[in-house]
Formats: sequence, C-alpha cells, structure tokens
Amino acid sequence: MKRIASIVVLAAGVSAAASDAASPACRAQSGEHVVPLVELYTSEGCDSCPAADRWLSARFPAGTQGDAVALAFHVDYWDRLGWKDRFAAPAFTQRQHQAMRANRSTFVYTPQVLLQGRDFRAWRSDASAPRADPTRKQRASVRIVAEATPDSDTVVVRADVTRARGSRGKAIVGFAYVDSGLVTQVKAGENRGARLVHDHVARAFETRALEAFAASYRVELRKPAEAGEHPRIVVFVQDADNGEVVQALGLPLAGCL
Repeated sequence: MKRIASIVVLAAGVSAAASDAASPACRAQSGEHVVPLVELYTSEGCDSCPAADRWLSARFPAGTQGDAVALAFHVDYWDRLGWKDRFAAPAFTQRQHQAMRANRSTFVYTPQVLLQGRDFRAWRSDASAPRADPTRKQRASVRIVAEATPDSDTVVVRADVTRARGSRGKAIVGFAYVDSGLVTQVKAGENRGARLVHDHVARAFETRALEAFAASYRVELRKPAEAGEHPRIVVFVQDADNGEVVQALGLPLAGCL
C-alpha cells in the first residue's frame, strides 16, 4: 500500500510540474473601431528625448487600457556619442527609416512621434492626442485575434488577421514584446547625470507579410533578460505601401506569466 501511495504522490507531482510548465494563454481581439497606434522614436543619448519619454508615460499610463496602443522604439544612431542605449536595436532604426520613406521625408530625428504611421509633431502641445484622432470613429477594416503563451524564455504569439473584402495591396503585421518601468542612470553623453524612466519599450519586434485577405501567424518573441513591469504583446497591421496603420491591439500578459 505504501508503494502504491508513493507512486500516486509521484505521479501527482509530475502532473503538477507539467501543469506549471505549461503557462495558460492570454487572448484578446480587436473591436469594431480603429485603435490608434502611437510610436515614439527615442534614445537615451538624445538630450531632447526625456521630455518625449515623460509625455508618453503621462499620456498613456503603463498597466492601463487606454484609448490607443503606445510603443517606444529606441534607435541606435545616438549610441556613437558617448552613451550606449541598452534598449536600442538596428531593427528599430530601420523601422524609423521605413516610416521616413512612407512619409516622403528626407531625414529621421528624435524624439519623433508617429500616429497611425504619420508624423505627429502636435504631441508637444496637444496633451489630449490622440483622443481627437479621427480614426477613433472609423470602423475597422481589419480584425485581429491574438493569443500569447509564455514559457521560460519566450512568448509564443498566435494571431489570426482578417481584412475586409475589397482591401487592396499588401500589408505588414507587426508583433512586439513591450514592458515598462525601466530605469537608467545615465553616466555619459548628452544626458549625463539624468535618471530616465521608460515605459512601453519595445524589447522584441518581428514583422510578417499579409498578402491575402486572411492569414494565421505563429511568432516567438524572446523575453528580455532585464524584465520590466506590465509586460504585454502588441500586434498591429500596416499598409505596406503608404505606411498607414489600420488597426492595433494590446494584449496584457499579467494574467498568464
């Protein structure tokens, strides 16, 4: 009897361990109206960027479901001036250059805010943005259903994206792992001596093509070694030709980590 009891206890332990290893999935889907995507291009090596970082944090408080989806992309072209931004990546700089071409601009700069893929300089004076953005009243032409399953090192994102019949051209689907509350004490460069707090920081980023009316995706996003607060997955759909973002979705990970 003791041997049988031991086997039962052991089996229960194995079952519990397997259950713990398989984290539950989080799921979200977009609504009937367009949700704006706000992108901040910033750098810890840029002395005019902290004001934009503070604006993003104040306008879109971390851990809340606001009226838009916010993303902060740290670019790497300021790293040569004495301070290396540990959140910067060449892929984020490349994305800003793609936005430059889509907006028919001739240069990139920081801090830059994009609203729905378009240059949005009014952030400096309009604290209500993007509440006034007309996309908030537009019916969405894209539906996103996303599910995230974390494991020890990555988050597996499965997404179904469906465009309205009659949609033309190719689209891009973006996937980002985002977190907040990241603090840096800058010791060199233009922000030497400053304590910077960053929210909505893109830590991992992937894109996929959408060439049909509907497609399903499976994307693995690596978790950062330095974890922040309020992690979430962001999925958005963007016109591949003109850069317009047509739908965005934020999926908090708090309930499934």
